Amino acid sequence: MKKSLAITLATLFTVAPLAALANNCEEIKADIAQKIVSNGVPEDGFTLSTLPVGQNVPEGAKSVGGCDKGQQQIIYSRTARLTDAQPDQTPKVEDTEHPELQPQTEPQTEPQTQP
Repeated sequence: MKKSLAITLATLFTVAPLAALANNCEEIKADIAQKIVSNGVPEDGFTLSTLPVGQNVPEGAKSVGGCDKGQQQIIYSRTARLTDAQPDQTPKVEDTEHPELQPQTEPQTEPQTQP
């Protein structure tokens, strides 16, 4: 009975740290994501991923942290947002009562009078 209990405890203490390492990266990524969002970046405006240390970081991305006892690096990259890719297509509304308040493409010139 004591031998069985000892084996169970030894297995538990061996497997538990391995499970913690797997969650370590996810917890750190969640903390980093929370900080990025609190700085005003929308949740769909970036991604966080992990790469093994020593592997090249993709162009346009940067390493923002590490996890897995220094074996993994956390990579931040911006995502292409639909509003960034397409020009602003707000409908043009003309105010016929106040034409002077409408945006002008050409400066209006006042008619000149002859002295």
